[in-house]
Amino acid sequence: MLIPLIHQLDSDEAEKWLKILREKMPGYQIQELKDCSDEERQKVRVAIVANPNPDELKLLPALEWVHSLWAGVESLLVGLKDHPVAIVRLKDPTLAHVMSEAVLAWVLYLHRDMPVYRLQQRQKLWRQISYRAASQCRVLVLGLGELGLASVLRLQQNGFSVSGWSRQPKKVPGVKCYSGREGLQDAVKYADILVNLLPQTTQTIGLIDRQLLAGLPEGASLINFGRGATVNTDDLIDRLNSGELNHAVLDVFEVEPLPQDSPLWHHARVTVLPHISAPTDYVTASNIVARNIAGFFKKGIMPACVDKQRGY
Repeated sequence: MLIPLIHQLDSDEAEKWLKILREKMPGYQIQELKDCSDEERQKVRVAIVANPNPDELKLLPALEWVHSLWAGVESLLVGLKDHPVAIVRLKDPTLAHVMSEAVLAWVLYLHRDMPVYRLQQRQKLWRQISYRAASQCRVLVLGLGELGLASVLRLQQNGFSVSGWSRQPKKVPGVKCYSGREGLQDAVKYADILVNLLPQTTQTIGLIDRQLLAGLPEGASLINFGRGATVNTDDLIDRLNSGELNHAVLDVFEVEPLPQDSPLWHHARVTVLPHISAPTDYVTASNIVARNIAGFFKKGIMPACVDKQRGY
């Protein structure tokens, strides 16, 4: 059974994926689409994808669904909006664990005033900042899916005062949960650190704008580990420049890599990260892909697919 890997990865990363997918799926022929004959392409029912060129998927007339190697699928949704193929995104518990680790690390970075001490070092300034207990630091997590729930739990375990927001109402033990647009405006009033883990959808693009940022307490900070388009960058910079927003840790951007001429690179109140908060684990991701594809071909079980209307 031929399963093509369709991607726009660099050659080294593509080889890593091919190697481990072949190890995990010995009963299947895993190869790049360019190595498939026209006759083979006519029979492909399932493809594994990593940021593919949508035009390549349209070369497979029998294609029923694609399995993404990433959790985020917004580019697939845009590229395949007029194509009936179903999309399965990666749901890996390891990813949630790694993301929660990153959320805790960078919340601590802000809570323990690391950006200030970094600046003081450059100025050769020896000045201690008064300590504040984690229980006095209010953290709001936007998005209560797998990643958000894991992050909320880890922050709770480390003593932070945590609240959460989601599109639809949810209940999380020990966490004040908000929902809906009005709930969001209310929630940000009590956030010393705002952590964005939302996917990119038509409802979330530009969600974190001037109005929302103005609702945060003065001196609050932002961590964006969701998607770059969720934040209005111009509005963010304005709030940082005014000093009303203390700091922003940004790991995702509308254009990646971040362009060299972006003002974010040199802004004193911004920490730029190269999209490293929750990298996909080759081994666990390959196990999940192998299990889902085997379930489909051996038992006729279709994995849970992305709701194209919701965007996740």
